[in-house]
Amino acid sequence: MNEHLIIQILLILGLAWILGTIFIKFELPPMLGELTAGLILGPPLLGIVQPSETLEFLAEMGIFFAMFHAGMEMDPKDLIKNLFPSVVVALGGFFIPFILGYFVCRTFGGTLYQSLFVGMGLSITAIAVQAVILQSLQIHKTNIGNIIMGAAIVDDILSLCTLSILLGLAKSGAVDVTSVTIIIGKVVLFFGVTILIGHFIMPHLTRRLNDYHGKGFTFAMVSALVMAYMAELAGLHLVIGAFLAGQFVRKETMNEKVYDVISDRFYGISAGFLTPIFFATLAFHIHISWDLSFLIFVAALIMVAIFGKVFGCAGAARLVGLTPKESLLIGLGMNGRGAVELVVATVVIKLSNELLQKKVIDEPLLTDPQFSALVLMAFITTLLTPIFLKKSLVRSCGIDSKEEFCRIIEKTKTKILR
Repeated sequence: MNEHLIIQILLILGLAWILGTIFIKFELPPMLGELTAGLILGPPLLGIVQPSETLEFLAEMGIFFAMFHAGMEMDPKDLIKNLFPSVVVALGGFFIPFILGYFVCRTFGGTLYQSLFVGMGLSITAIAVQAVILQSLQIHKTNIGNIIMGAAIVDDILSLCTLSILLGLAKSGAVDVTSVTIIIGKVVLFFGVTILIGHFIMPHLTRRLNDYHGKGFTFAMVSALVMAYMAELAGLHLVIGAFLAGQFVRKETMNEKVYDVISDRFYGISAGFLTPIFFATLAFHIHISWDLSFLIFVAALIMVAIFGKVFGCAGAARLVGLTPKESLLIGLGMNGRGAVELVVATVVIKLSNELLQKKVIDEPLLTDPQFSALVLMAFITTLLTPIFLKKSLVRSCGIDSKEEFCRIIEKTKTKILR
């Protein structure tokens, strides 16, 4: 690690800590300070800290640790119990913003493929961002928290399948049924193997765990890395594997003191060191053009992204019998994006360049202004989600409110921001 990198990390953590403290004073999650720190230090404003492979790796590890800890905190039985509403919410929150984003892009002169890929960018929910937001507001163990996390996992699977379909269309003009079938098969196999490992193997191993010389933590790390690798092989994001690995490290199947040590270490490394780097680096990719047509396009995308995701998810939640308050909170909670759009857009742009060189297509699959608009949309929705969610929680939990999430918040008021 060279001196330059140490200074960059020092600047990010120092400013993130200062701004996070300020946001806490206003009763808002410190992740907003971390996002703002990246905006100030990174290329959008001062340009003191530039993107690098090392910072990207640390950011990826940050969300990896955060997702494992989120898995430890949430009961897998509750996720399974809320599977049906999670799937319905995911479908509503995926297709409504997809359709709206498609028509907005077409209205602003986008081609068929450009509009499809922009629509897909609006439909994605970042599971890692959702986990941090839910934990910061202490609602991750509630029914709405389980539905949001379950829906975010389903959303990731939908995104993977849709991306494969659209890439196949762009390459050959037809849906590659074989490719989509293979993807679905790998996802089903991944979850099947994961459930078998979690149910039959992990309990026997965790019962024997001790934490002499950090062995318990090492075991948890190995489990998380194996699951993350399996998720990558299935085409899913590694954070899903980390989350599921965390689900298997349960208090019920191991020494409670060892469990607490593992939980504290994962939480400390993620929240205190790596997660601030993740949120700071989200801001590094922002590029703002002051061209009026671009700004109008961005504003339109942000509006339909928020409207489509919130009302798509909230409407679906109402269909499965949730209360209006719960439905609105689920819609707001699903609105956060993150780095997933950047990964998808990068894959699309890479294919676009290849097809343009081979003269298979005449127009790029995604233009630079469209890419910049998607990045801005992702950043702003990530910034607004915890603010709107916190305000909605406070408004919902009035005097004598009997909602489950209100009772949990009342018990954890002293920890609600972290």
